[in-house]
Amino acid sequence: MPQPSTDRPYRWLAPFYDQIFSSFGPLTAAARQKILAQVMPQVESACDLACGSGTTALALAREGIKMFAVDLSPDMCRLVRKKARGAGLPMRVLCADMREFRLPQPVDLITCEFDALNHVPHKADLLLVAKAAARATRPGGYFFFDVNTRSGFERYWSGTFWIEKPGLVMVIRNDRDLEQDKAWSNIEMFIQEGPLWRRRQERIEEVCWSATEIRQALREAGFDRVRAWDAARFFKNKSVMRPGCRTFYLARRSSAPKASPRSTS
Repeated sequence: MPQPSTDRPYRWLAPFYDQIFSSFGPLTAAARQKILAQVMPQVESACDLACGSGTTALALAREGIKMFAVDLSPDMCRLVRKKARGAGLPMRVLCADMREFRLPQPVDLITCEFDALNHVPHKADLLLVAKAAARATRPGGYFFFDVNTRSGFERYWSGTFWIEKPGLVMVIRNDRDLEQDKAWSNIEMFIQEGPLWRRRQERIEEVCWSATEIRQALREAGFDRVRAWDAARFFKNKSVMRPGCRTFYLARRSSAPKASPRSTS
């Protein structure tokens, strides 16, 4: 079977994203509030990286934080701009790749939630994202994100699921290659357009890293303090998130300049 094109990510999923994944919003928000409790009083500006439909970006903007929102999907960016205008919230939305994005100014905090970081195409891309995040964060600022683990791939990325919402019928076929640390979802969608139903397809792919790989990439990029929490502790319903399947990270960008390599004579 030919695989759906990934040239325009979330082209068809964007309008339905909140309907499908809304249950994870409050759970992730609760984790963010607990983990960042001591950080948030210092945050005046922030960037939500791979912002999706803008849930986190809009929540932080409502707290009076100067917000930037970045996503690779033009459809998601349009959706976030529309939401921000409707809510009367000032926000700069940038359509950019998380591996090479640049902000007009460094910010105090970067968030990257809902396992968005797993969506980069290759394992080696982690260091590129970490370096881009470090470049966009002021010295002493923070990078907060969550990732699915190899155990999460093993437990959740298999089988076929059926979802039905108003104007939408969706079949998700999940699979994974644990030796390659990869997982994917082939999505078949039937979208109601007036009296007709249109068939659309999307493919969502993820990669994962070990805790050692993540810490090494963050430190190489210039983050000097890295802390981690198992996501299951924030999810009261253990059937939704088992221990070891997702991890939250908080990394602080070093306030000291990186040492230059010693020259040899």
